[in-house]
Amino acid sequence: MNITRPRLRTTVPSALLAAAALLALSACSTSDDSNGREPAGSSGKTVDVRIPDPGNSGVLALGKKDGSLDKALGKVGARVKWTGSAGPFAPAAQAMNADQLDIATGSITSGITSLSQRPGFQFFTAVDPDAKGEGILVRDGSGIESVADLVGKKVAVNQGGTGEYLLLKALAKEKIPADQVERVYLRPDQTAAVFNAGQVDAWAVWATYAVAEIGSGKAHFLADGEAIGSDNYSLNAVRTGFAEQHPAVVKALYDYLHTASVKEKEDPAAYLNVFTDVGPTAVTGKAKDVQTEITATSGTVDPIGPEDIARFESVAAFYAEQKVTKEKVDVAAHLLDVEKLT
Repeated sequence: MNITRPRLRTTVPSALLAAAALLALSACSTSDDSNGREPAGSSGKTVDVRIPDPGNSGVLALGKKDGSLDKALGKVGARVKWTGSAGPFAPAAQAMNADQLDIATGSITSGITSLSQRPGFQFFTAVDPDAKGEGILVRDGSGIESVADLVGKKVAVNQGGTGEYLLLKALAKEKIPADQVERVYLRPDQTAAVFNAGQVDAWAVWATYAVAEIGSGKAHFLADGEAIGSDNYSLNAVRTGFAEQHPAVVKALYDYLHTASVKEKEDPAAYLNVFTDVGPTAVTGKAKDVQTEITATSGTVDPIGPEDIARFESVAAFYAEQKVTKEKVDVAAHLLDVEKLT
């Protein structure tokens, strides 16, 4: 497996950051739920940072189990309030807009479609596109051996997100008109049964769902992110009002995520099956090997630099060209320079 090439990151130009208009302060999520909250720790109050529950694997899962995340945030007068569960970015974006969530993780692709509405959030970290963990899945023995073979076929995608992007990007690379392949819009957590029953011919998806299918030994990537030429970054978003009121908390969270992501890359197995190694949330057998290999070659959580912004903008332009969005979304207007937060 090829290792993703390292890239030097620089900070976001101040001119771009100045374009990010901060919204009015929203209702706070401190422990006393009062409005107009003061900076974290300034008056002895503890700020609750609302983050979706991370489940059984990953940096946040381990940070939840061993208490290291709360310890890191405690230094700036904050703590985590786990709420709901991690999932697609679109509903998480809506929750941030409604002041029901402070932090969420998603892809630049789903982020752009959410930004095309009335966003109340900003992106503050970036992880390089997943060259090996995302792509277009086909069942072994399907007879589909190239992207061109998808013509006239049904492909499951999540609308406006990673799946739709990967399919459209793959077709564009092969100069195949998008309307020659039928897109079947499904929620990713409902697609596995449809895919395995043969009701769709392929599934454009990312590692969260692809690992289990590949690990079953019954499916493989027709084309992965590297072959497709994907610019699909993973990003962390913060509710705009929260970032404005508690920049030190956002900075502390970034520091934790960056350090932990470096450790996860070095020892992927330590971040799998954090709470249990049995049951539906456990990664076992070949799937565990697949996930470990993907994580070992993936990127780390880093600040957003100019080179990242250029690739974000290329995705936004592609989405407008493909009519996924009505017009090109100005991604740069919704970015936060985490290195300048204090």
